Amino acid sequence: MEVIEILKELLKFRSITPDDDGALNYIALLLPEFESKFIEKNGVRNLFLKRKFGDGIHLCFAGHIDVVPPGDGWSSEPFKPVLKDGKIYARGAQDMKSGVAAMISALIDSDEFNGTLSLLLTSDEEGDALYGTLEVLKWLKEVGELPEYAVVAEPTSDKVMGDTLKIGRRGSINGVLKINGKQGHAAYPSKCINPVHILASHFNKFAGYELDDGGEFFQPSKMVITDIRGGMEVTNVTPESVKVMFNVRNSNLTDMKKVKEYIENLYKGYDISLELKSSARPFLTSKDSNLVKFMQSSVDKICEISPELSTSGGTSDARYFAEFGVDVVEFGVINDTIHAVDERVGVDEVEKLYLVFKDLITNLKED
Repeated sequence: MEVIEILKELLKFRSITPDDDGALNYIALLLPEFESKFIEKNGVRNLFLKRKFGDGIHLCFAGHIDVVPPGDGWSSEPFKPVLKDGKIYARGAQDMKSGVAAMISALIDSDEFNGTLSLLLTSDEEGDALYGTLEVLKWLKEVGELPEYAVVAEPTSDKVMGDTLKIGRRGSINGVLKINGKQGHAAYPSKCINPVHILASHFNKFAGYELDDGGEFFQPSKMVITDIRGGMEVTNVTPESVKVMFNVRNSNLTDMKKVKEYIENLYKGYDISLELKSSARPFLTSKDSNLVKFMQSSVDKICEISPELSTSGGTSDARYFAEFGVDVVEFGVINDTIHAVDERVGVDEVEKLYLVFKDLITNLKED
């Protein structure tokens, strides 16, 4: 089957997180020469397919088959792919069934490789992502089959197909700062302890503050305020406390400990409480990695553009590969309609993506 036909079939599955709707069974049937292993946990289905050609390197392609709910206002049925003006419309067209189709097609057409080729797919990436890719990697470590290299086919291109290759991602730290005071009458401020005034006294070193200088591939880790609330919405009573919610998309130069120490020192001596939670840790694959170099070469050859190495965007399952010491990159179609009404992907983008993956399989060699 050609890559576009595979994509159209995948788009018909109502694989809303965490239900794969049978898509993983269909994919396993497309690759009968690959050993298959289904790993299920807490209602999440994952599929790992492997084919060993020799004793060389292990290259794993990875991604997710699940999609977000379609929402209302589509111009066509979101799970009935429509081809119009060179684009395919359907939920998951960009994020990321186009990538899945390209990986499958490249693996189908690969008759030889200097090692092992594999495919790791989950139905739990758009949700909490706790029982998907991470669980499969735990199992692979247990059986001694972790790959050396991994390619995650998330939609990474910005304006033109092939213009961006992601070699890392920022982490994400969510925080809640509560400053406690003493409620009172606004006419007698000396009898109150106003927590809003305490917050404001150092606010210029809190809101928008950069915790590090960033680096070659990372922007500075900035404290971004997302919500502030306190008081009773009246004009004559000072609040008892004020709560500030914030997020830090952190580089590899800032961690949760650094954020904690900074805020506690900033409001030292005041009655505060601080809650921090890391939903993702940052990672960076070296630009000198063999995988990065060969991916750049394949993209340059097929897309006729030299991709920018980037760490922009939110989080992805690529972070889990990095945690297990696997060199990982992300590469895929243009990202401009993901999670939106009338999500769509260019047919030419999908075909180029397939050719990039096929070229990588053909030419990737060990250091």
